[in-house]
Amino acid sequence: MGDTPMEGGSKAADKQPASVGDGSGAAAREAAPVNIIMIGMAGSGKTTLMQRVNAYLHERKEAPYVVNLDPAVAKLPFQANIDIRDTVDYKQVMSEYRLGPNGGILTSLNLFATKLDQVMEIVEKRASSHKYFLYDTPGQIEIFTWSASGTIITNTLAASYPTVVVYVVDTPRTASPATFMSNMMYACSILYKTQLPFLVVFNKTDVVDDGFAREWMSDFESFQRALSDDDESFMSSLMNSMCLVLDEFYAQLRTVGVSAMTGQGMPELFEKIDDAVKEYYDEFLPSLQRQIQQKRDSERAQKDEQLRRLMNDLTVTEGKEVDLG
Repeated sequence: MGDTPMEGGSKAADKQPASVGDGSGAAAREAAPVNIIMIGMAGSGKTTLMQRVNAYLHERKEAPYVVNLDPAVAKLPFQANIDIRDTVDYKQVMSEYRLGPNGGILTSLNLFATKLDQVMEIVEKRASSHKYFLYDTPGQIEIFTWSASGTIITNTLAASYPTVVVYVVDTPRTASPATFMSNMMYACSILYKTQLPFLVVFNKTDVVDDGFAREWMSDFESFQRALSDDDESFMSSLMNSMCLVLDEFYAQLRTVGVSAMTGQGMPELFEKIDDAVKEYYDEFLPSLQRQIQQKRDSERAQKDEQLRRLMNDLTVTEGKEVDLG
């Protein structure tokens, strides 16, 4: 039976999330669980990959803690420990607020985010018994990645434990240069929006090998040759320019090919996730701590300034008769 956040308002704004500390101790790093946020377009095989990862971790005797954040999914191929559908009725939200499908998903996420403090309490209680926490998100990726509720969920998870964003790509569909470029632009935008360790997973390699995608990412001339048949079109010219712009982005990007159907590439996937966790401790966590310290320093400076003004006012009025009206 899964865990369900109870009814009631959120106190997330008043409560600091669990901290991973300074991340300097090897024991602390080893003990901290890893949040894996699965993001991908509808049809990319994201939820099927979640099922495969879940099964793979069970085989390794490392059963994950699974959270479903997609309120519109009809049926899950895996058992979720926390399911947004247990808290929010997507169809009722659409009917009550007179919304379309995307508006219903967004509003459902907003409602769920009000109970995020309760979700984090559950996560903290389960942290000692689970090494991995898996989060399945809606296939309408812009709703999660660019919404306030999606940002709140992502940032809260990242401030609590090592967090990795996994972007799932439908490899057969990206065999088209235009679709490939579209996916890479999405990946770029998500990476710079979240600022978290990021991994691109080319799924369905049992159907089409991901070698062509790796080649296009490492050799822009190879990508340009793939566009040669449509050399005169505006789209081809645009993609030629974009591939040069994204060349530096590709150099920093982790990629791995997997098959959610056969399980191919699962060991390599978790090797990349381990690398991403190291990046979290080496780069993201120090940056987060600097931001927190800067915010505290700013708040302290504001309080000191307010106190200084108050003392000045008291000094000016000292000994003077105050007219109370």
